[in-house]
Amino acid sequence: DPQEMELATASKRKLRRFIVIDEVVDKLYGSKVREYFEENNVQHKILALPTTEETKSMDLVLNILHEVQNFSLDRRTEPIIAIGGGVCLDIVGLAASLYRRRTPYIRVPTTLLSYVDASVGAKNGVNFLQCKNKLGGYTPPVASFLDRSFIQSIPRRHISNGLGEILKMALMKHKGLFDLLKNHGKYLLDTKFQSCNGFTDHGDAALQTTRIAIETMLEELAPNLWEDDLDRLVDFGHLISPELEMRVLPSLMHGEAVNIDMAFMTYVAHARGLLGAQEKEQILQCMRGLELPVWHSGCSWALIQTALRERLKHSGGQTRMPLPTGLGVAEIFNDTSEETLQRAYELWVRD
Repeated sequence: DPQEMELATASKRKLRRFIVIDEVVDKLYGSKVREYFEENNVQHKILALPTTEETKSMDLVLNILHEVQNFSLDRRTEPIIAIGGGVCLDIVGLAASLYRRRTPYIRVPTTLLSYVDASVGAKNGVNFLQCKNKLGGYTPPVASFLDRSFIQSIPRRHISNGLGEILKMALMKHKGLFDLLKNHGKYLLDTKFQSCNGFTDHGDAALQTTRIAIETMLEELAPNLWEDDLDRLVDFGHLISPELEMRVLPSLMHGEAVNIDMAFMTYVAHARGLLGAQEKEQILQCMRGLELPVWHSGCSWALIQTALRERLKHSGGQTRMPLPTGLGVAEIFNDTSEETLQRAYELWVRD
């Protein structure tokens, strides 16, 4: 905004920024970040922290807030900047929402998962009493800055992890996105979502895939930002996965746990007659092509029952189960019988 820029540069007060960066990202890009602020004459404090599911707690939020207080941050003109994966963005979002009741913050995602998922929407939070995101709130960032060049430095497994959340949107809302993943999945993994010249067979699959994934996510989230309506297609893959992910930490990443949940729910959809055998196999084949797990020994029948009981508690007494009714189309169901679930589970185990 030219007017804001004029006010900022005309002010005698030096520009100041408080940045929280994941410690792994800091080792890779910290020098560039510092150079940027120094060249632009911005007084800055960079706090590098270990942001993992195991450290995603109120203790880390309070640690950030102590440093924010020491920096004497002005909440009206000095947004906190979060640079890292989804855990980092969640933690910083919660810290910002608590400081002086609400301090603006900016998300800079550095993993594929956070690029297409955590960068979008209003939610933030931390784990509590071994429950995923049990404490949190709804405070959207003032901006999300998306730069795919960060993704080139993350391991292949992390790319696959992010593809789990992209596949979720494809199965729920967009057949074209599903076809992109099916046809270009290996290429996207090999090139780490960088736009490469000389690969005419693939076009700019990375840009198309990420753009469609984010646009479909926004279509779902924007009208229901504070989740007043609990019927949410974006909950696909998130009925059983929170229980599974926390139970087996750190063996599964978030997108992997989501995909295992989606694989089971694909069997549920098939057992209900919503998906034909060929569609079910296409989905599972796509998952394997994206190098995502379709099964985990920790996902027992007892865990599924526990997870669905928790779902009932927090969803107004209904399961609100999103299920694919074809490739790229879905509906929400509240009438899936335990018999159907058990039959689906037995088929899943057998396969």
